[in-house]
Amino acid sequence: PECQGQGQKKKEKILEINIPAGVDEGSRLRISREGETGSQGGPAGDLYVVISVEEHPFFVRQDNDIFCEIPVTFYQAALGADLSVPTLNKETETIKIPSGTQSETLFRLKGRGISSVNGSRKGDQLVRVKVIIPERLTKEQQELIERLAEISGETEESKGLFDSVKEMLR
Repeated sequence: PECQGQGQKKKEKILEINIPAGVDEGSRLRISREGETGSQGGPAGDLYVVISVEEHPFFVRQDNDIFCEIPVTFYQAALGADLSVPTLNKETETIKIPSGTQSETLFRLKGRGISSVNGSRKGDQLVRVKVIIPERLTKEQQELIERLAEISGETEESKGLFDSVKEMLR
């Protein structure tokens, strides 16, 4: 009566499984003999677990590489700086931002990404710098930047960037 003539009955079982490093969204793990039991007393089938990976608020994965974005000030980009960057292993790594660094520049931390499932290689961590321009300047800051523009030959009367590009293409 418990099996309703099927020769087997349903029961839940909690399994503890090891998730190997490097698995990605949609990866399937096969667990032998933990699936449905076979008919008429046959051996149990295999259980397949499909992996769903939660998104990280700071890191973005692409294959075995990890991307992150670090804001840098206008002054750090212009003058250069040493920045502490968080890594996956919760440590920080210092990267040197050279003077004159442009927004969207990528820096590579070799071997700081995700291990491949077969363990043959480790990805990299790519750090994109995003230059943040100050929204409000003190009077002194504004005067200094105006002085810098003057020294650089950039004034309100000078050609805009678009005009300079058009001229180069002629």
